[in-house]
Formats: sequence, structure tokens, C-alpha cells
Amino acid sequence: MLENCYQHDLIEAGCDEAGRGCLAGPVFAAAVILPKDFYHPLLNDSKQMTERRRKELRTIIEREAVAWSVIAVSPERIDKINILNASIEGMNLAVASLTTRPEYIVVDGNRFHSDLDIPWRTIVKGDGKYANIAAASVLAKTHRDEYMEHLAEEFPAYGWSKNKGYPTKEHRLAIRDHGLTPHHRLSFNSSPEQLELF
Repeated sequence: MLENCYQHDLIEAGCDEAGRGCLAGPVFAAAVILPKDFYHPLLNDSKQMTERRRKELRTIIEREAVAWSVIAVSPERIDKINILNASIEGMNLAVASLTTRPEYIVVDGNRFHSDLDIPWRTIVKGDGKYANIAAASVLAKTHRDEYMEHLAEEFPAYGWSKNKGYPTKEHRLAIRDHGLTPHHRLSFNSSPEQLELF
């Protein structure tokens, strides 16, 4: 069972991202402030949930959260500042976009920095420990998956409706056969030699 939040004295936002390891599409970052009494028995790290369950939880989170925000950071920005910095930038933008200003931020993982005047803490595997981070992981993942499914309609050869831009064998073969799209991240090694490594 997840704890609601890391600390209980301040208004706390949980943050997470989705799509860091992808070859194509933006990285999505989310920030969520949950009510202090929020509880849902099925909420967990989004990677541990089925797609159907994530969609169900997304509706509940967006309806019941005190505030939530989801930000997409483009492949062009990722290529310019690298994927780690793009993920951190996205989480900062998501926090800054919240309609309620948090007094504390908890971030999934072990890397973060911020120019926001808000104290923060990183928590390794936080999406499996705290509900507000898990909620952010669900929103980031579902919003990104939805975005990639729309892109898949325009670029069906890459299998994005299934792989969501991750480096599956199908995706790598499609890059080899059809080349890169404007949605691919050029900072990842997509050379023919690398594409042969499955």
C-alpha cells in the first residue's frame, strides 16, 4: 500500500516522467497534488499496471487531484539539452503550471535540480512508494501513450501504437527500412550498425 505523500505538513507535489528511453516522441512529465485523504487500492507505479487500469486511474486522478499538470518536451529540445535535462525541465514546467502552488516537491529517481523556490527531494522508486508520485507516473504515461497512438496514425510503419516509440525490434527495423521521421530523437544512436543490435 502506498503512502499518500512523503511529508504531511506542507502542500506536496509528486513528479514523474514517461518516455526517457524512447527513440521517438517527446518525453512527458507530470506533477500531481493529491488530497491528504486520497486513497485508491489500485494505484501503483504505472509500469506495474495494465493499460486499461492506467486509463481508469487517469480519469480518477484528474477528477480528484487538488491540481495536476502534464508537459511534453519535444524531441528537438531533447536533442539540444539531452534526455535527462529535458526530463528535469519538463518536471519543473509541470510544477510551475500547477494551479495550486506546492510547498514541497518529491521526484521519482535520483536526479533533479530546480530554479523554483520550492524545497524538493528525490526518491528512488518513489512511484512504488508514494501515491502522489505514482499518480504523476500514471498521468505522464497515459498522456504520452495517447500522443504516440495519434502519431502512429500518420506514421504506421513504426508500430508506435504498440511500442509507443520504445526501441523494440519492430521499431528499429522500421527505422532501417524507412528512415527517421521528424519525431525521432537524433541524439540517440540510430545508425544502421546500432539498428542491427536487438
